[in-house]
Formats: sequence, C-alpha cells, structure tokens
Amino acid sequence: MNRPQAVPHHQFENERLCVTEWRFAPGATTGFHRHERDYCVVPLTTGMLTIETPSGTETASLVTGQSYFRRAGVEHEVINTNDFPFAFVDIELKE
Repeated sequence: MNRPQAVPHHQFENERLCVTEWRFAPGATTGFHRHERDYCVVPLTTGMLTIETPSGTETASLVTGQSYFRRAGVEHEVINTNDFPFAFVDIELKE
C-alpha cells in the first residue's frame, strides 16, 4: 500500500540526546525502521496507532502527555489510522 510519509521535525541534538517531533497526516507512516538506541515517546495527541512488526500487527492506544520507554532494537512501522492528524515527540538516548 502506498501511504503518505510521516514528517519528522528535528528539534534538538547534543552528545546525549536526539529529539524529533513526528507529525502524521491521517494514514501516514514512519516506514519500517529499527531503533538503534533506547528511546522515550511523548504523545502530543490522544488516539490509536497501528504498529506493524516482523511478528504481526498490533494497535497502540496513546494518550497526550503519557510517555513510554523502549529499549534499542525495536523494529516496526508506525501508522496513523485515525481520521485526524497525530503527533508525538521521540527522545533517543545516546549513552
């Protein structure tokens, strides 16, 4: 399926952190990727995202301001299946 691409906005980077805001139009995707670093996601929107992984598809419920953490190695594609725009901030830890 040909989906629009989510748009990353690089906000900040130093020797310890890389902060990126991701904005998704309805139906937009990050594309399949692997996280090489531990990271924290801070949702700016409440809604559901579809997560496609090598082992299957799942739905994630995100709530504005309710952050979560993942270890390096996560492989997935994130898709906004809402009928409204969605956004979150991704904070990658470099150390």
